[in-house]
Amino acid sequence: MTFDPHPMEVVFPGNHPAQLTTLTRRAELVEETGIDVFLVMPFTADFMKLTPERYIHELLVESLHVVEVVVGENFTFGKKAAGNVDLLRKAGERFGFAVEGMSLVTEHNRDETVTFSSTYIRSCVDAGDVVTAAEALGRPHRVEGVVVRGDGRGRHLGFPTANVAPPMHSAIPADGVYAAWFTVLGHGPVVGTVTPGERYLAAVSVGTNPTFSGRTRTVEAFVLDAEADLYGQHVAVDFVARIRGQEKFDSVDDLVVAMRRDTEKARTILSS
Repeated sequence: MTFDPHPMEVVFPGNHPAQLTTLTRRAELVEETGIDVFLVMPFTADFMKLTPERYIHELLVESLHVVEVVVGENFTFGKKAAGNVDLLRKAGERFGFAVEGMSLVTEHNRDETVTFSSTYIRSCVDAGDVVTAAEALGRPHRVEGVVVRGDGRGRHLGFPTANVAPPMHSAIPADGVYAAWFTVLGHGPVVGTVTPGERYLAAVSVGTNPTFSGRTRTVEAFVLDAEADLYGQHVAVDFVARIRGQEKFDSVDDLVVAMRRDTEKARTILSS
């Protein structure tokens, strides 16, 4: 079971945390674990006001008829987050369902213990450390979106890019250039040599194109060894490693040299 929109957006409007996965992607990942049903609860202002007791009785018992509830050991619920795992256990004894509070996944680094929470992973992505984010997630961090028309500048420079427009609140890595996998998620025909569902090597630029005094932050993917008309296609970019930070070059020629170098580094990283 998950909530939509994110509870923080309802409790504190305008404070929606960066989203690590789309709802559809989350459902796919859940299905891959062997779970049969994925329930999306609309998180509304009225739902937010449910006391823990009403939450348990009306949702878990009367609506879902739960047999067992599995949550993280720090799980809270109900109005003002007043409910916790101990309260769930006591209710379970009364209503006849089991409760398991799962320990959070942690990793010990020297004198520090890191908890693999969504907050931790967001901080890694925000810093551009997609390698550490992938270690915590168990997979590369993915950004999805629809390919839209950009300035067309990349094509003139010899690097035609797919300008990916992600959904609002998506967790976008820090500005820079990355090695990434590129996949067309749609099942419709694609004009060119890109096959939907197959992943391709890509060099991805995140940032504002400072060499051209750009102001709009974009995600632009240069797909290696393939060409296609991707406008309007729903695509995914799985970030593997950061090659460098965003730079402003003195000339277009210097930029092109750097882009060639970035492309070869991306190829090396992804091929290994």
